Order: sequence, then C-alpha cells, then structure tokens
Amino acid sequence: MKSPYQIIRKPVITEKGLAVKEREGTLVFQVAPSATKTEIKQAVQAIFKVKVDSVRTANFPGKERRRGKFVGFRPDWKKAYVRLKTGEKMPEYAQNL
Repeated sequence: MKSPYQIIRKPVITEKGLAVKEREGTLVFQVAPSATKTEIKQAVQAIFKVKVDSVRTANFPGKERRRGKFVGFRPDWKKAYVRLKTGEKMPEYAQNL
C-alpha cells in the first residue's frame, strides 16, 4: 500500500486553484498518475484530518520542450479536485501568498 504522501504530491497553487478553493470549498492537488479516486480520498482524509465529499481527476499529457535542436517531453501528470463536506474547516496550505 502506498503512503498518503506518495499519492498526494503537492497542492496546485494557481489563481484558478485558489479561486475554486474559496468559492467551492475544493482543494486542488497534483497526484500520482496511477492513483485512484478512492486512494486520493483516503490520502487527503489522512493528511488533513477532514471529511471528503467527492473527488474529480484530470490527466494532462506532458508538453514538448526544446533546447535548441534537442527535443524532449515533460512528464505526464494528474490533477485531483477534492471537494470537502459542508462544515469542514478548509486547510490553509497557501497562507504566504
């Protein structure tokens, strides 16, 4: 079994991510590409000690990057939108922005 910290890689701290956090009570994380919705739900509940209502995921293919004549690709990654149950306290992981 994977550790919760292997499933949840890092929070996505962007304008859109912070807006959806404030407006809808939804947290946005970059997660392991092989993680399932159930694993993500259990990992968020274990790390932040909150109750999760639902999880939505989106897969992103890696973009092509060039350095002169050399071509490579960024790795594929997965984003998870985690909605908390009503009445749950929102964890503050982006306080110093």
